[in-house]
Amino acid sequence: MEVQMKPDHHKLSAVAPLNQCDVELTLVKDQNGVQCTSSSIVPNHGGPLTSNTEVEREIWGKKIDFLLSVIGFAVDLANVWRFPYLCYKNGGGAFLIPYILFLVIAGMPLFYMELALGQYNREGAATVWKICPVFKGVGYTVILIALYVGFYYNVIIAWSLYYLFSSMTSELPWLKCGNRWNSPNCVDPLAINKSVLGNGTSYAKYKITPAAEYYERGVLHLHESKGIQDLGMPRWELSLCLIVVVFILYFSLWKGVKSSGKVVYITATMPYIVLFVLLIRGITLPGSMNGIKAYLHIDFNRLNNLEVWIDAATQIFFSLGAGFGVLIAFASYNKFDNNCYRDALLTTTVNCVTSFFSGFAIFSVLGYMAHKHKVKIEDVATEGAGLVFIIYPEAISTLPGSTFWAILFFIMLLTLGIDSSMGGMEAVITGLSDDFLFLKRNRKVFTFATAFGTFLFSLLCITNGGIYVLTLLDKYAAGTAILFGVLIEAIGVSWFYGVDRFSEDIERMMGFKPGLYWRLCWKFVSPAFLLFVVIASAVTSSGLKYDEYVFPNWSNYVGWGVAMSSMLFVPFYAIYKFFSIPGTFKERIAYCITPEHEHHLVAEGNVRQFTVSFNLFFFLIYLH
Repeated sequence: MEVQMKPDHHKLSAVAPLNQCDVELTLVKDQNGVQCTSSSIVPNHGGPLTSNTEVEREIWGKKIDFLLSVIGFAVDLANVWRFPYLCYKNGGGAFLIPYILFLVIAGMPLFYMELALGQYNREGAATVWKICPVFKGVGYTVILIALYVGFYYNVIIAWSLYYLFSSMTSELPWLKCGNRWNSPNCVDPLAINKSVLGNGTSYAKYKITPAAEYYERGVLHLHESKGIQDLGMPRWELSLCLIVVVFILYFSLWKGVKSSGKVVYITATMPYIVLFVLLIRGITLPGSMNGIKAYLHIDFNRLNNLEVWIDAATQIFFSLGAGFGVLIAFASYNKFDNNCYRDALLTTTVNCVTSFFSGFAIFSVLGYMAHKHKVKIEDVATEGAGLVFIIYPEAISTLPGSTFWAILFFIMLLTLGIDSSMGGMEAVITGLSDDFLFLKRNRKVFTFATAFGTFLFSLLCITNGGIYVLTLLDKYAAGTAILFGVLIEAIGVSWFYGVDRFSEDIERMMGFKPGLYWRLCWKFVSPAFLLFVVIASAVTSSGLKYDEYVFPNWSNYVGWGVAMSSMLFVPFYAIYKFFSIPGTFKERIAYCITPEHEHHLVAEGNVRQFTVSFNLFFFLIYLH
């Protein structure tokens, strides 16, 4: 047991004027390998305790548990199935220029901001807004979005598990035609080459190969649905896989960081081992070098296209995972004096290097596929589910020892998905349990309820037409809504709470203030970046499509309804907070934008940065 003494202005001023010299005694004790803190405020003059409330919060048992959890969350399926294709499509090596630029001016600052916010306040995504109560709705927004994402992301993990089980045969089921799920039009891949495809047809879009039919007919049963209006019943095989995934998530999270901090030793490291092995195997295949050269080719002319910059901005944002409440939740279990600045630099760099590295493993195999079918790389290059469930499995099926390579590949997909899904669910659990203490006291039951609730909603995505529901959620649940949420979060921290005050908080934790660069990014550059991405997302948004299927108009309205259901928490909570506080109009505004521990200053008329925040508040109202 160790005793730490440190100032904590959040608790000091809630009970006494700021000029009193109180300290917080923090007892750090080890319980089953996990450190917990017990804190109480003690006046320096040796009198009675000002507050006798004891608050216990777990702390990561080891620093590596936290780092692996953050890396495991940030490094997900998109690093494998999206970044390599975007890089190839948008000028190869030239794409790294806008990608790295946005990483430095926005990705890292936002990542750093969320880690510092969670670590200093030791709260989840909702209650962390005690720093500026009017923005608490943003916390509910990101918690709801994290829950929505779990509805469909767990389904993709279930697909990976289904493929993993299906791979445990002497001959992979997607190698040949003639299976019960194949259509009469199924064509043996050996018979497909450039002359068969014809002009303007991409092999990646050729939907009658055994691998494509196994995915769409054998796994999804898409041929049994006429559209999103015709879902049908959940597939029992996928339901069993989904149950397994949900149980893995539950038993990984039920004891908090004590359990999840150990699971990530496997789920966060396994993808790197598998990627390295797949790369070594990939570069030995004929045509692999052509694929890698295509991946790395440099075309600076592509930088003249605004779409390239939009792709880079959205990819860096979604890849790092800022705004889902996960980073705040994870950091809230850190020691108070942990160096989150170094953690932010390390984990964001690891995430981006992983994305770039995975491209070699992917394009070495795509080069092999192009060589095998005598087509161009662009004919086999694709992204998303088509890459990891059709093209890559087909390539694996033609290799000696294909069963081994398939099992290895789908274990990688499974572990990539599990730790990212763990992060999203932890954001929900931590965010709500910090806000409602009865949930915290019954964490195991609440974790089970969250996992089971996620399972029930996920059943919609494993019906015959489930891929249409998944596509709708993927576009609307975490698209514009999460961008809007993080934009408001950045404004709330930088302009209302204040960059100077936020920098002082960081100095209390680590002993040094953030440099001018970080403060400028938080106050101006990052909000401008987010505004750019929000506008770009809205302008480039189009109606829902899945391959050749065009969704009916009503499904787009449903999608926007899903998006608005989370975004509306921001204005609705702000209105509720304003009218629930007594006082004059100006006093209500002051209470809304002043940290809770400084509410006693409002009565004195001494509100720090009141003028700036007040003016910005009305400016935002005017904009809306």
